[in-house]
Amino acid sequence: MASKQMVHMNQGQGERSYARNSGIQNAQQNRMKLLIERAIIDLCSSTLLPETMVIADLGCSSGPNALALVSVVVEAIHGYCLQFQQPPPELCVFLNDLPDNDFTTVVKSLVTLRRINDPVVVTGVAPGSFYERLFTSSSVHLVCSSSSLHWLSKAPEVLRRNQIPAYYIDEHVRREKLPMVLEAYVQQFRKDFKHFLELRAKELVPGGQMVVSIIGRHSDGIAPFHIWDILAQVLSLMASEGVIDKAKFDSFCVPVYGPSKEDLREIIQEDGSFFIKEFLVHDFLSDLDSALVTPSWIANQIRVVYEQIVVQHFGDVMDEFVRIAERRWSLDASLLQQDHAGLAMLTLSVAKA
Repeated sequence: MASKQMVHMNQGQGERSYARNSGIQNAQQNRMKLLIERAIIDLCSSTLLPETMVIADLGCSSGPNALALVSVVVEAIHGYCLQFQQPPPELCVFLNDLPDNDFTTVVKSLVTLRRINDPVVVTGVAPGSFYERLFTSSSVHLVCSSSSLHWLSKAPEVLRRNQIPAYYIDEHVRREKLPMVLEAYVQQFRKDFKHFLELRAKELVPGGQMVVSIIGRHSDGIAPFHIWDILAQVLSLMASEGVIDKAKFDSFCVPVYGPSKEDLREIIQEDGSFFIKEFLVHDFLSDLDSALVTPSWIANQIRVVYEQIVVQHFGDVMDEFVRIAERRWSLDASLLQQDHAGLAMLTLSVAKA
């Protein structure tokens, strides 16, 4: 693709919006709560409580999830100060995402944070890529990021340059080429995540902390590493049935990589800017009501995340995508679990070294 890929969730409040189809992301934010509360205790008790604290959520998206993490932070700081009878610091809260994010909805929701009188909360948005500098040096106390860092700065150039499909329709060829494709994605993720750590190390105050969650995988083996594998499988069916052009499918490459726990630990240790405090691994669909996890529900969860990229590449095919996905999983319910096999939610807290 010559043009830059559009990476943002479906906007607005409609039936196909991210705001109404982000249950998986919400479940992951709930898992981060305890780690955020512990990070706040460390920040507030390790040194003299600062008069002002700056909090940032990177990759906030939109809808009800946009304020979830920073709300936990504000409540945790308030609770700590009440418990130890200290005056609360004034808080400056920034929400970040790419410029195409639905910031109109986000800004309207920020009003709810500013209604909290104690502590004082000043809010703002910081549009831009988290693979770039976003804040001034040594100014941020806590960074949170949920279900965002698996997005790469770009798809691996080596695949595009050599016209190597990221996902082969033929299963035998796919397995044969998988190590090469995996290596391309690993190198891009290593480069991006190391750069992310370097940037945040410059922006965080001494002793500053981060709590992040990433969609990844349980094992460090070859398969599955495509966390968009479930998307690719349905698209490959569409290509086989002639719904989308096979040549276009072969050139389709999503800028997403699902790291393993070992991937993250190795990069963090090599970089040396942070040390790991806690590291949790959960099944991808755990903590969700199993009655909700239907073919239709999963298809729509995928749609709101990937629709912009898919439509940009293939045209208006998402209605057909949902129809074929529902048919696939309705005919054989075991495929729904199989397609998610190996996926994990990785949650970790780190402190600036």
